[in-house]
Amino acid sequence: MINNPMVRDLMAKSPIPIPIQYAISYAGLLVMIVSGIAMLKGKNWARYLYVIWSLAGSVMGIATSPMRTAMIPGVVLFMVFAFFLFRPKATSFFLLHKEAGNE
Repeated sequence: MINNPMVRDLMAKSPIPIPIQYAISYAGLLVMIVSGIAMLKGKNWARYLYVIWSLAGSVMGIATSPMRTAMIPGVVLFMVFAFFLFRPKATSFFLLHKEAGNE
């Protein structure tokens, strides 16, 4: 998508400069990979990192995006993920790993 002219035109409409948008995207990718791997290992902080990063990205996107309606599916999907991350079974999964001394 980096070389797609339609994507670059859309990114240019945002008040955030394009290089900063790319940096935020790469940082977000790194956060998602780190939190995903850590969640698989039962690290409780990883689900909070995911939720905080996603909330911050959603707020920033809503504030700066020229196409706010395009963000609706992503926000809904995030809410579904957050719902399941904090269900009692998920919480017991993370507590089990914490009690085992892995945190």
